Amino acid sequence: MSSDSLGRNGGGPFRPSRRRFVQGLAAGGAVASLGLWAKPTWALQSLGNTNVLSGTEFDLTIGETPMNFTGRVRSAITVNGSIPAPLLRWREGTTVNLRVSNALPAGSIHGHETSIHWHGILLPANMDGVPGLSFAGIGRGETYHYRFTVRQGGTYWYHSHSAFQEQAGLYGPLVIDPIEPAPFAFDRDYVVMLTDWTDLDPTALFSRLKKMAGYDNYSKRTVGDFFRDAQRQGLGATIEDRKMWGEMRMTPTDLSDVNANTYTYLMNGTTALGNWTGLFRSGEKVRLRFINGSSMTHFDVRIPGLKMTVVEADGQYVHPVTVDEFRIATAETFDVIVEPSGQDAFTIFAQDMGRTGYVSGTLAVREGLRAPVPSVDPRPILTMADMGHGGMGSGHGMGAMKGMEGGCGANMGHDMSAMSKPPATAAEHSGHEMAGMAGASMGGMDHGAAGMLTHPASETGNPLVDMQTMAPVPKLEDPGIGLRDNGRTVLSYAMLKSTFEDPDGRDPGRDIELHLTGHMEKFAWGFNGQKFSEVEPLRFNYGERLRIVLVNDTMMTHPIHLHGMWSDLEDEQGQFLVRKHTIDMPPGSKRSYRVRADALGSWAYHCHLLYHMEAGMMRQVRVEE
Repeated sequence: MSSDSLGRNGGGPFRPSRRRFVQGLAAGGAVASLGLWAKPTWALQSLGNTNVLSGTEFDLTIGETPMNFTGRVRSAITVNGSIPAPLLRWREGTTVNLRVSNALPAGSIHGHETSIHWHGILLPANMDGVPGLSFAGIGRGETYHYRFTVRQGGTYWYHSHSAFQEQAGLYGPLVIDPIEPAPFAFDRDYVVMLTDWTDLDPTALFSRLKKMAGYDNYSKRTVGDFFRDAQRQGLGATIEDRKMWGEMRMTPTDLSDVNANTYTYLMNGTTALGNWTGLFRSGEKVRLRFINGSSMTHFDVRIPGLKMTVVEADGQYVHPVTVDEFRIATAETFDVIVEPSGQDAFTIFAQDMGRTGYVSGTLAVREGLRAPVPSVDPRPILTMADMGHGGMGSGHGMGAMKGMEGGCGANMGHDMSAMSKPPATAAEHSGHEMAGMAGASMGGMDHGAAGMLTHPASETGNPLVDMQTMAPVPKLEDPGIGLRDNGRTVLSYAMLKSTFEDPDGRDPGRDIELHLTGHMEKFAWGFNGQKFSEVEPLRFNYGERLRIVLVNDTMMTHPIHLHGMWSDLEDEQGQFLVRKHTIDMPPGSKRSYRVRADALGSWAYHCHLLYHMEAGMMRQVRVEE
């Protein structure tokens, strides 16, 4: 790595106007005595920069620090006083000791207990950092000693698993240097961590979601949209489309529960106006380690004028694939190589999936430069096909759709048992034994199939399930809603291929099928229509190889994370595709992945949208001998 990758200070005090503050663009950071100071540039090598800690011994103190990202001072949860938390740099094969101290003040709105979860890291269950599952949490005034051997390399991150502390700022990047050199060359190395910030108390935001789940959906379709659609699609088709959405009591513009109407988006702890900058010299290869450490936001990332070659996904090497843009779900990481030349500055542009806002930074030959910032793309509109209800054209009302293949199964006060035949038993579905799987159906991936789907009995007549998909498909080649046919080459899961073969090699001995379910208006989420508080743990047998099949019955996109074990995503033919720790599940999708149950203990398994997890989309996995 070049010594030029050392971070530099971002200059003197910056005092934007009140209007620019309120627009959510101000440079963020801890409140200084007389104003706000731009965050410094930081990279992996940063001599004298306290934001980067390396070695095997670490002391991390969790406390509260006043922060100002919007013109209003708010209390944030910080690690050693910073947002993001310090970049930790480990080395594969070493044993790390991390002493994490809880210095939260008495009466903190963020609670008195805290924790750190090392996302995607293989370690003993009691080091995983999930209160109530793997340890008791860290009480005020206490210090917890995390100690484990580092068994992997790559780009990861860490965050709190206590209440809503992650939303309040407790997250940080984590880079592990591998024992063997990377199979690609680069001259500079930067982390680009994308997050979302709100001035609201996160507990109050959760309460608002429970009462008014559509509060942030300002882009509902208008009369003008109706006439434009009628002119383009025909009056009958447009009326039928509005009727279907109306009967479901849903809106096709509702892609995210919380967006830029509430959030200010941050890049490495600063807003777009703060202009995080990574330096380069023309012709150099720059490695950018993108981490989505947000609570609720999918980001679509591009660098106008530059191709990005993806070389690592979720910390694991993939065969290089060159794209113009990629979608990064909450908790995912992607490493890319870029070769800037021909101009002095390039904009790193990350817009949210719902196209309500963005954050940007800059690659430049020196500090203080900017390149043009593109406009946010037009807002995408969900279709019935997006939600796994493809094949429904004009002339079919919701009543007619209920018994049809590919139709939409929506609750809407109806008994969902009328929508399809009763769910198959475990024996009928796969012939495999079901262990500790109350309410879960079993079966291998029906790769590419678009036939009628059976659903767990626990979804039938369930007031917490407002819809079901009837024709789910893997959608591995689909870049995602709002990214299709946009004139750019966009990454899809089908384009990711691990540089290694299936690390286990065995065929799965059994399948577990789980449905992602929810009720939009009630803001209730779960697996198989059941909340975390209502179900028994999923039980894995130590050492077994199993397949998890996920079906997304909702109109939301859910990134699903299994703690402690890898998720080896399969292609449509059931072959190993790519190793990940977080699998994103678009609406109406059905995806399968293999798991080797090689980690004894209790593990969290959940949607990584923070408020979905807190609302019930979480299970406990127990790996037992």
